[in-house]
Amino acid sequence: MTVERYGELGSAARILLGPGPSEPDPRVMQAMITPVVGHLDPAFLNVMNDTRDLLRSAFATANRLTVAMSGTGSAGMETCMVNLLEPGDRAVICVNGAFGERMAEMARRTGAETVIVRAPWGQPIDPADVEEALKQGGAKIVAFVHVETSTGVCQPVEEIASCARAYGALSVLDAVSSLGGMPVRIDEWGIDAAYSGSQKCLGAPPGLAPVTLNDRARERIARRKGAVQSWYLDLTLIENYWGEARAYHHTAPISMVYALREALRVAAAEGWEARFERHRRLGRALQAGLAAMGLELLAPREYRAPVVTAVRVPDGVDEAAVRRRLLAEYGIEIAGGLGELKGQVWRIGLMGYSCRWRNVVLLLSALGAVLRDLGIQASVDEALSASAEALAAGD
Repeated sequence: MTVERYGELGSAARILLGPGPSEPDPRVMQAMITPVVGHLDPAFLNVMNDTRDLLRSAFATANRLTVAMSGTGSAGMETCMVNLLEPGDRAVICVNGAFGERMAEMARRTGAETVIVRAPWGQPIDPADVEEALKQGGAKIVAFVHVETSTGVCQPVEEIASCARAYGALSVLDAVSSLGGMPVRIDEWGIDAAYSGSQKCLGAPPGLAPVTLNDRARERIARRKGAVQSWYLDLTLIENYWGEARAYHHTAPISMVYALREALRVAAAEGWEARFERHRRLGRALQAGLAAMGLELLAPREYRAPVVTAVRVPDGVDEAAVRRRLLAEYGIEIAGGLGELKGQVWRIGLMGYSCRWRNVVLLLSALGAVLRDLGIQASVDEALSASAEALAAGD
């Protein structure tokens, strides 16, 4: 075999405006070339300590058990499910999109009895429906998604978390698309367990899943009748590696931890509230521009997340062909729909370093141009004007 056929790696530059991954800050990529050391090297243990402290700041929590699991956001989801559920347990899972469906599937695979609370895709979960499910009794957890990545719906958190606690269940929050771009206040909201991913609003490459559990959740794990189904995701073992014991569990992805630490450091230096406001204002500006272009946004305004926007595809338009043109002609990546929305929506993300005014202007201009070529009335001038007005007004 000759190596000539395998050229040097050099992917084309992209403007990442899908729902993840987002474009990392150059400082994050620079951090990844820091020399690799052993995963129990004192220098790396200090990096882990910093990362753990910064994650607590991101989650707005004092939880002792706050770690970065090796794996993507789905590994964080599965970590919560396999640690908190045993065969025969009852789990109330809120489903209003693809990632609620994924939580339900993971809960089923633990052997738990899964009670589904549904809302239409594009709508939030009704807390009254959650309470009705809890009235059946015996629920160990109530799990729900903060920002449903498949629809752009932002779920109000506190009422569901309060309801779970009132019925003796643990609340489990999917914060994969929200952490680092929107307020996620674990202690204030009374959330017992939450997970996220490194590659979205936190602004690191994919590969780590921040997870945090409070003492109520830790006690539930300690009272398990059997071992956690997954050795790799067993928090009783992972906690001993990230904690003071420093007991060997697995070889941590050293360079990814460097990247996450730097991404968190950059975010903390910006200021969490300033970062949330940047995402809010630019997300609303993008949405105003899309609406002025004549496009329909899926989520109702009052439940519309600023970090992920789902846009209905105009009748007669091949949504995949539009995405291909955006990528080929403008280097812009957006995503199509998932599940029951496949072929019906585009999903646009403004996350982390990708959340910039320049990118809003580029996306609106490029999308408008492609749609006009397809015979769709889409005024770029009106879109940019509405977007700029929304940005200036702070709406």
